[in-house]
Amino acid sequence: MANLTLSLDDGLLQKAREAALREHTSVNALVREYLMRYVDAKSRRLEALDTLDALAERSESASGAAWTRDSLHERKTG
Repeated sequence: MANLTLSLDDGLLQKAREAALREHTSVNALVREYLMRYVDAKSRRLEALDTLDALAERSESASGAAWTRDSLHERKTG
């Protein structure tokens, strides 16, 4: 397991220690849990975007033409 050094405000670290003590855990465990949740949420967002991209590629507009980024942002004049 890798080690990580962080620079934190003294007050923030003290509050984190107090919170960890109340939850019967450590600041290290709190940081590890936060990072796991962050990475998991980021991964789920990327998967959702990939799913939407795949759906958009298979979809067509009402006119039957495939949608493109340019066509969606095209300005109509007149």
